[in-house]
Amino acid sequence: MTSFAGQRTRMVERQLRRREITDERVLAAMGEVPRELFVPAAMKAHAYDDAALSIGSAQTISQPWIVAAICQALELHGHETVLEVGGGSGYSAAILARLAARVISIELVADLAAEAQRVLALAGVPPERVEVIVADGSRGWAPGTPYEAIAVHAAAPGPPLSLLGQLADGGRLVAPVGGGKHEVLTLFRRDPGAPEGCRSEPIAPCRFVPLLGAEGFAAD
Repeated sequence: MTSFAGQRTRMVERQLRRREITDERVLAAMGEVPRELFVPAAMKAHAYDDAALSIGSAQTISQPWIVAAICQALELHGHETVLEVGGGSGYSAAILARLAARVISIELVADLAAEAQRVLALAGVPPERVEVIVADGSRGWAPGTPYEAIAVHAAAPGPPLSLLGQLADGGRLVAPVGGGKHEVLTLFRRDPGAPEGCRSEPIAPCRFVPLLGAEGFAAD
């Protein structure tokens, strides 16, 4: 059986480099973080599959390419404070922690947040680099504003206005927008001179779990 390290290397070369992930810092982070720690035990053999995987509580760990595409679009240089909405397993936070100075990760499901904290520690992520908070991420996290970058890992019904309002001028936000079969991973840039204060551009079609909370979709 191939080692997880070997699977990580192949993931980077076959899933990421071949699909326009060119930021070497992102590629290095994806090649270093042990994704297998962040998936349920029964799914470890599939940790590096080119697919999203269930982590329970009707949530998923995103496909590796999606995680890399979000991180690349955020254009991180190492000094930023990043707000993450929909922290889930903690995997994306572990990647972001290697690319930015600090990550504030918001997760609505308390059990997932607790497990993410445990696994982040197991993966060797310093606690001062990632703070996991149980809260309604659709409203963002005001105590840390303004943010240079915001990563959203659940599909918003429309442009996430409260989150956009927590960006610093020139800041970037990446979020899946839409619902059902019409979701688009979208990059927003805070620009006071633009209509509605931001500019947006599509990255790729995508499929995410819905963003729940006061400014997301209603829970079933």
